[in-house]
Amino acid sequence: MGEHCVTDRPTPFGAGPSGEMTQLGGIDCYISKPADYPHAPSKLLLYLSSGTGLHSENSQIQADHYAREGYLVVLPDMFNNDPIPGSATYEEEKDPSFIEQIKMRLADTSKAFLIDMWLARQTPEKVLPIIHKVIDAAKDEFADAVANGGGIYSVGYCFGGRMTLLLAGEKPDTVAWGQQVKDEEAGVVKKGPYIKAGAIAHATLVGKEDFEGTKSPLAFICVENDQLFDEEVREYGEKYLKEHNVEAEFKTYSGVPHGFGVVGEYEDTKIKTAQTQAFDQMLAWLKAH
Repeated sequence: MGEHCVTDRPTPFGAGPSGEMTQLGGIDCYISKPADYPHAPSKLLLYLSSGTGLHSENSQIQADHYAREGYLVVLPDMFNNDPIPGSATYEEEKDPSFIEQIKMRLADTSKAFLIDMWLARQTPEKVLPIIHKVIDAAKDEFADAVANGGGIYSVGYCFGGRMTLLLAGEKPDTVAWGQQVKDEEAGVVKKGPYIKAGAIAHATLVGKEDFEGTKSPLAFICVENDQLFDEEVREYGEKYLKEHNVEAEFKTYSGVPHGFGVVGEYEDTKIKTAQTQAFDQMLAWLKAH
């Protein structure tokens, strides 16, 4: 997993979350609203985060950025209080000693094992039902925003990117896609898509099969030579969406790390510029749809 997928980076000076914690459908959520809501119309945006989860300040601040653009943003705890191991504020080591380097390598090996175990737990069968509960509750709680947008929009970062992709498709109504068990004799029923349009930044764990049935327009922010979003899978996705007449946009950013699109301080000005460009690209896509 990318560093920014598993830990927060320092937030910009003076920045802090401005939303609130609440529950939707019994699921803890961070909600960020436009300053003039409900007096001015808004659109509902489902924010699906990286493995750092609900309490990531980086994700909360990123959600606030969308709220300032007129979206009512819902960031759900789709991991059910089980964020990726070691998710905490990033602290950069400056020239660690040799002994410290050994300790860090051992710690990294242990953490990698814990992350693999965590990923094995966070399957669509487990995560999607949680998201569906939030979607159903949001349709009631924020019916005005859903109606104003003509549906629900979604942005997904890292792990959440795959979930946004799955929500954009018409999938078999089976457990594998987060649905309830059905009577086999009744045949396979397809449901979805659940979002009107989506924007995905540096997705992880995406397979070729995840593109099947996609119906909603999608924008993809990709990282050059990203081992977490295989080039073969990306090329397959581009071809599949084009052949099935699904509106899509792919843009690859070079010289940036996986996870760069989420709020967080970097010393490299090129990465900072790319952050702004990626946000602008995702925002423009949502507003155009």
